[in-house]
Amino acid sequence: MPAILNWFLRLLPTNPICVRVVTGGSLRMRQLVIRGGFLGALILLMLLMLLVNFTSSTTSLRSLATTGAMIFAFVSIIQVLLVCLLTPVFMAGAIAHEANPRTWEILLSTPLNSLQIVLGNLFGRLFFILALLVSSLPLFMVLQFFGGVPDGSIFGSFLIAASSALLVASIAVTLSVTRAGGRRAVFLFYAGVVLYLFGTYALDMVLRTSIPGGDGAQWTTAMTPLNPFLALEVLLASNSYVPRTSDEFGWLTRLWLAKPIDTFCWLCLLTSVALVAFSTTCVRLFARNGQMDSILRSVIGRAPRGTLERDPRPVGENAISWRESHRDAGNLAGLIGRWSFVGAGLVGTIALLWLHCGGQLSLGTLRTAIGFLVFAEVCIVILTAVNLSATAVSREREDGTLDIILTTPIQPGPYLAGKHKGLVRYLLPMMLAPIGSLLLAMGYVLLDGFGATTDQVLTTISGDTVEAPFILWQGVVAFTVMFIPFIAFCVMVGLLWSIRSQGTIGSVVAAVIIVGGLTALLSFCSMTISSSTQVLGLLVMSISPVNLLLFCLDPMSWISRLDPASNLGTWLVLGSGFFSGAVWGVLAILLHRNMSRTFMMTVRQLAGR
Repeated sequence: MPAILNWFLRLLPTNPICVRVVTGGSLRMRQLVIRGGFLGALILLMLLMLLVNFTSSTTSLRSLATTGAMIFAFVSIIQVLLVCLLTPVFMAGAIAHEANPRTWEILLSTPLNSLQIVLGNLFGRLFFILALLVSSLPLFMVLQFFGGVPDGSIFGSFLIAASSALLVASIAVTLSVTRAGGRRAVFLFYAGVVLYLFGTYALDMVLRTSIPGGDGAQWTTAMTPLNPFLALEVLLASNSYVPRTSDEFGWLTRLWLAKPIDTFCWLCLLTSVALVAFSTTCVRLFARNGQMDSILRSVIGRAPRGTLERDPRPVGENAISWRESHRDAGNLAGLIGRWSFVGAGLVGTIALLWLHCGGQLSLGTLRTAIGFLVFAEVCIVILTAVNLSATAVSREREDGTLDIILTTPIQPGPYLAGKHKGLVRYLLPMMLAPIGSLLLAMGYVLLDGFGATTDQVLTTISGDTVEAPFILWQGVVAFTVMFIPFIAFCVMVGLLWSIRSQGTIGSVVAAVIIVGGLTALLSFCSMTISSSTQVLGLLVMSISPVNLLLFCLDPMSWISRLDPASNLGTWLVLGSGFFSGAVWGVLAILLHRNMSRTFMMTVRQLAGR
């Protein structure tokens, strides 16, 4: 075989790293279950929506085409959402495992060149995301029999999802190559993805302008090619979200505004190529000069890691709790990252309130913007809680620390309680971000918006007209009381799967699926109950943080079902917030007791694998 052909084949098709990752992952039953479960859920959803269409009295070819288009739009959005959520999970191994200096020392001693190492890590793990997308392609082909789904829309949605996955995977490999923080970079990875998606979408909502005589249609903005969901909206709703075209613009502006889907895909591809080139350059550069962490410490004048710089500190009654709550001890970047997240959320809320006070934002836009901001903060806190707790025990199993801990007199109960308490204490500053944003909005309303209008008018079902602020203090208090126990429950679920899983990646994937699925199920079920009942609906609604957040930002859509003169709805939500907090707290305690009883048996079973 010619040497040049062998060199090209070793980049991807016969790359040892790519073959190792794909072969090892394909032999695991978990990969088959994920792909089969994803495809099975989509098939079940399609059958249910078609069944509703067939049982209606207006079944026709046009209604079938409309149903097929609705299914396609819904599944396309779910695909992009799963890509943005699951790609960081699958790529977390590239950040955490390959960031280990010992792993890189072994890789650099092999005959593989720098480009082969980078591409092997990138496409070896990206393969599972692309396989997940390809598994749903036959389902989209079936939808074409009903009409309403053109070929261009199908391949356009897949191209958007694949481009998003490529970009996120390239960022993960870059973090792995530069050894930028190791496992701590996983949190920044999650936070960066979520903040970017919510931030660009919120800016697009603010910048949108209506088309004159367009029956509510709006022009695309400069943010459209920067967000996969906005690019997908152009593809699925081209009549209401219209690309802007004008001969007065330059070629770059026309490309950016008139072809946002093409621009988004090209931006993802070019950015990924640039990141791969940067990573290829840095593979051996950091191997010669040391880790980035050591370089940064020498720049800012700090002593090398491991140097004794202070006297020992007391750790309290539970050393495990102290250790988990002081994860950032000696790590300036982690400490700055946590408090910067809190500061950015509060500064963003203050900026939105300032714009509304100055008349630059309407009340509806203010409510939407604060909703996006707080919801992004809640998602980041939940993902961080699940990620940290899901790797708390499995990480110690991988590096051998758990074997040492089991030789000490500490029992499973205090060990798990220390993990749980320490992680909750570590996450408390991050929990202040969404709570603080809501408290600032509540204070703005209590101060009458410094002269700006903060009341909205709504007509109830009974025909009464009521005025109420866009956010109620009862909802904010209920969310505050309920949110902290809910995060404590999420931490306990992560610990449960951290004990039961052999590795960190498996525990993170399982915990994210469990917590995300449970939250979505509770939100959907409680939303359905609240729409069909009155008092019981408001009580059940607060069991989900998503619904409670919606109540905080749009209370009148819930309260209008009751008598507006009695204020019964607001006080029911306030009481149900305390009830929901107690329920999540009790569930966390029950999980802790069950895990304490089965801890030793589970650890011994996994020790033999």
